Amino acid sequence: MILAIETSCDDTCAAVVTADGEVRSNVISSQGIHDAYGGVVPEIASRHHLERCTAVVDDALRRAGVTLDGIERIAVTQGPGLVGALLVGLCHAKALAAVRGLPLTPVDHLQGHVAANFLRIGDREPFAPPFLCLIASGGHTFLAHVADHDGFTVLGRTLDDAAGEAFDKGARLLGLPFPGGPHLQRAAQDGDPGAFAFPTAAKVAGLDLSFSGLKTALLYAVRDLGEEEARRRHADLAASYQHAIVETLAVRVERALRETGATRLAIGGGVAANGPLRERLSALGVAVNVPPVELCTDNAAMIAAAALHRPGLPVGAHLALDAYPTGTLA
Repeated sequence: MILAIETSCDDTCAAVVTADGEVRSNVISSQGIHDAYGGVVPEIASRHHLERCTAVVDDALRRAGVTLDGIERIAVTQGPGLVGALLVGLCHAKALAAVRGLPLTPVDHLQGHVAANFLRIGDREPFAPPFLCLIASGGHTFLAHVADHDGFTVLGRTLDDAAGEAFDKGARLLGLPFPGGPHLQRAAQDGDPGAFAFPTAAKVAGLDLSFSGLKTALLYAVRDLGEEEARRRHADLAASYQHAIVETLAVRVERALRETGATRLAIGGGVAANGPLRERLSALGVAVNVPPVELCTDNAAMIAAAALHRPGLPVGAHLALDAYPTGTLA
């Protein structure tokens, strides 16, 4: 079995996964304190990881019904992410591997989001390659072709904001709390998605994405309406803005399906929890796999899933590993 640790942002996560991809436990400890700041504060996130990491790992082992004696390998997120937060998880994993004499597998966070589709939970079978994959989160948005378990080929990526970042910034413009995605979706429920014609760059060729112009369009719409009218049309603004994000993603996915001839689609990242996006992509006429919500947001089970198909570094060889805050997509 693999014990995995994930601390790339503000969630302290640990999971135990078997060699065939069965999730035995998946513990996610969220830091709600960042809501007060409207975004994640790196120093605070790192300190909370220090306080919680041991307890979260112990909880994952307890829920899985195993001890460290039953763990055969350690996996950990090496990057990308907040460097201070990453170092807490990486150092914890290196210490465990060294003390227990276990191999350690460093994992790229983005590969983890893709690998979440490989996991087995209850009666839910793994979604095996090949498939087209859309990853949309607060920090990353890209389209990839996944040919096998070992990696993926990027077909298109965001040129500026990530989709989750666009949700957060749009929610802030509308006076909604952080994180913005769930609050904006709730605000949009009673609105008209066609009330405002926000840009989706649907006529722009290629598979790359952009959300900065959309954010600016919302800013101008709120300004031009005035405070009272913007408050009255709050639901319409939210619905139209959400619709534009969903269409920006869906148009690129449709394009990629045509260009690659792929007949299977997987979705990952926190934005995959968005209901309208799930509905839109499920209507494309291809087999669609969306992991459970707890596997879409940051979690350690997906890190273990990526490690399943990678060798572990032997004891001693992993001590020099360092975290990387940014990096190229695999």
